[in-house]
Amino acid sequence: MNINGKELTPFLLNKLAKSTEGRSVKANLALLKKQRKNRSENRQGAIVKIYISVDMEGMPGTFNWDHEKADRASVRKYMQDHVSCAIEAILSGKEEHLIDEIVIADSHSHGDNLYYEITDLDSRITLISGDPRPCYMMPGFSSEYAMVFLLGYHAATGAIKGNMDHTYSNSRIQRIWINEVPMSECLINAAYAGYFGVPVALVSGDLALQQELKLHMPWVEYVCTKEGISKFAAKNYSRLLVREQLQEAVRKVLSRKDIPNLTYTAPLNLKIEFHSTAMADMACLMPNVQRLDGKTVSYQEEDYAVLFDAIMALITLAAATSI
Repeated sequence: MNINGKELTPFLLNKLAKSTEGRSVKANLALLKKQRKNRSENRQGAIVKIYISVDMEGMPGTFNWDHEKADRASVRKYMQDHVSCAIEAILSGKEEHLIDEIVIADSHSHGDNLYYEITDLDSRITLISGDPRPCYMMPGFSSEYAMVFLLGYHAATGAIKGNMDHTYSNSRIQRIWINEVPMSECLINAAYAGYFGVPVALVSGDLALQQELKLHMPWVEYVCTKEGISKFAAKNYSRLLVREQLQEAVRKVLSRKDIPNLTYTAPLNLKIEFHSTAMADMACLMPNVQRLDGKTVSYQEEDYAVLFDAIMALITLAAATSI
């Protein structure tokens, strides 16, 4: 008898079934049923994709923009180390096998801060770099993600002892509100994720931002990296402590279920106070923008995704004048 190739497996199974009087067939069917059940449960419980938006001003080790200009290599290293720490915690977790992709959006300034080598940590990591780009700090985002991490974020413009406090543009925006709520980049981006039904699960940044989020996002797992002494001075916490707390926070959020989303109710009213009347003049070139006073404009919209892009459109228009 010469049996080989694809005919060998069914032949052996048939022989085994006869020798066990059918018990092996029942056992194999039970095993197959269990495997299908496990795959189904994995699909239903899969984290699938994690989105990480990365800023600089809330990173441990940083304290002002002159520091970034004078020693950009060190600042880039601080960012790289912090993001790598979060990713290593994801990859060491018990849910690691459920993750399909980890998308990192380099979202500080021109999006050219993180080194491409960060993708060496795992083949499932992708990196978004560069600008200009749609959706600014949340490019390519959609409802396919399970959760969002906002790393290295900072307090809203005007925050007392907010290290490098600003909202999107330190040189153009004095204050910004959505539905009369003062906005930080963290809140704006979290609401964009919430628009797609995706929660922001973890945030890292300075103490001033942590205090802001206690009011608006009390459910979020927060890793405090430093305390602002003033706008351009900070008390940075130990790198060892921040790493330990970040790793623990990642482990917690990966096991959490039913994390709330941040959303704002339509009609949505965006209000921006610029630094000068000339900036407000430029912003009013955009259709449907209303002038409220010399420096302040408003824009109403039903769809948060449209409002989200409108913010950057207005800021870009304001940048056309330097006074």
